[in-house]
Formats: sequence, structure tokens, C-alpha cells
Amino acid sequence: MSTIEKALEKLKGGPSGGIDDGDSQPDDAVVGKAPAQTQDELPGSTPEPQQQARGKASRRLNLDFERLAALGFLTPESGRTQLAEEMRHIKRPLVVNACSRSNGAAHNVNLIMVTSSKPSEGKTYTSLNLAMSIAKERDKTVLLVDADVAKPGVTRILGMEKEKGLVDYLVDESLDIPDVMLKTNVPNLRFIPAGKRHIHSTELLTSDRMKRLVQDFCTRYPDRIVVIDSPPLLATSEAAVLTGLVGQIVMVVEAEKTTQQEIEEALGLINEGASVGLVLNKARGSYGGESYGSYGAYGD
Repeated sequence: MSTIEKALEKLKGGPSGGIDDGDSQPDDAVVGKAPAQTQDELPGSTPEPQQQARGKASRRLNLDFERLAALGFLTPESGRTQLAEEMRHIKRPLVVNACSRSNGAAHNVNLIMVTSSKPSEGKTYTSLNLAMSIAKERDKTVLLVDADVAKPGVTRILGMEKEKGLVDYLVDESLDIPDVMLKTNVPNLRFIPAGKRHIHSTELLTSDRMKRLVQDFCTRYPDRIVVIDSPPLLATSEAAVLTGLVGQIVMVVEAEKTTQQEIEEALGLINEGASVGLVLNKARGSYGGESYGSYGAYGD
């Protein structure tokens, strides 16, 4: 039985549960929300010398770890919990692949797209937890990008709806990456919000500027891994466009809710050059609790 067949077989058993996608969190579930500012800085930020020389201020997002933990997310203070262990199992093959770029690996393997076939399967929850887990690596930095520009779950959870982000960068060529990138109080974690909504978001994601941005992500910092929270594949056209830009894809599958047909349709939209893995979410794990289940590779 192939890996994908095993993953699909698991969908037939085990009670559903777990935590929904970040899109389903209540409106007040925001972390580190900042008041309106008169400068480019967020509270507690200090400009870096190089950025001061360019006339730019480094913006800093101070995450509320206590609130994040209450919402079920990993934080730097999380101990050896079941969630932490599951995320370690999920991140390990991704990190290994991302570090193999010099060995003839697939294109853009340090870019990891997290998606699902339909909304509320847990892809935003997975994106944020995966980024948090990778940030614990001693020799890696991680950039979390909210590319779900229609329903920016990570941006909303972190309270950054009014901040400039990915869409603003793609629209306004006067903006540089530091203008939309936020440092955080997690030393190895950076974040780019979704930014303002735009009626031509699909076209923006296929633009030359987006391709240059992706290339910059891949080459500027050799130790950086980029996690992109994408829209669901069957809900928007933007997600299929993004699959052509990344080297690795994590597709979150909700146990007992997502059908085999939906999975196959979603997989059919993915660029053939990417390495794809399935994460079974909201399944009952071997410890008797609700968990992500296993990570199974599919494709190259």
C-alpha cells in the first residue's frame, strides 16, 4: 500500500476532534496587537544600524506567549508536549530537504507551502506551529508569510491586520522587504502579514515581482526556511499559483471530514516539481488524545 493510500485509509477511522483552522478562531483571538503608530516601528522596537543607514526602521512584533499558549499554539516556552513532539516529526523531513539545496535537490526546497483542500482543516494552525517549531532550531531562521490574502488567518491571530504586508509589497514597487517584514520576540522568527486585500491577487502572485521576491527568499539567507500559509487549493486560484513557486508542500487533511475525491482533486492542482507531504489532522493519536497523526510523503 502506498503512503498516500495509507494516509487516505486513516481518514476512515478515528473520531474527529482537535483544533480548527485559525480561520475559525474568534475575532478576539489576537496576539501582540499594536495600536496605531506614527512611525514605522511597533512598540518596543529599536532600529538596526544597517537599516538606520538606509533610513528604514526595523519593526518588531512582540508576541504574547501566554495568549498563544491559551489558544493552543506552540511558544518558545512550550515544554515536551505531545503537540511539540508531533511538530518535530512533521518538521524534520522538511528541514532535512531544505538543507539539501546544494545536493541537486528540488527547486526552492527551503520554501514550504502549507495548504489544504478546503477551509477549516487546520492549515493556518499548522503553519504557525510549524514556524514556531522550526524557530527552535539552533542554526536556522524561519520566515512565516501569510499568503492567504482573502482570509489571512495568521495575520488576524497575531493582530496585524492593519500592517503593510505581502500584497502591499507586490503592488507598490517603492517598498522593500524590510518595509513589510516584522521581527518578533522569538529570536529566529520573522513574519510578513498578508497586507491589504486586492481584486487582482492571483495576478499579483504570478507577477515578476513575486518571482523576484521568491528568489530573494531562496538566496539572501542560506540558513532561512520560509513557511507560506496558503489559501485552500479548492477554494481559490491563488493556491495553485503558489505551488509553482515553492519546493515543498504540506497539505493538511482533516480526519473524517475531507473526502478522498477532494484530496485527489487538490493534489491534481499541485505543480509536479514540488515535494508533497500529507498531514492528517484532528485524528486520535496513539496516546489516546487528539493529534495531527502522521506525515506521509507523496510524489517526488
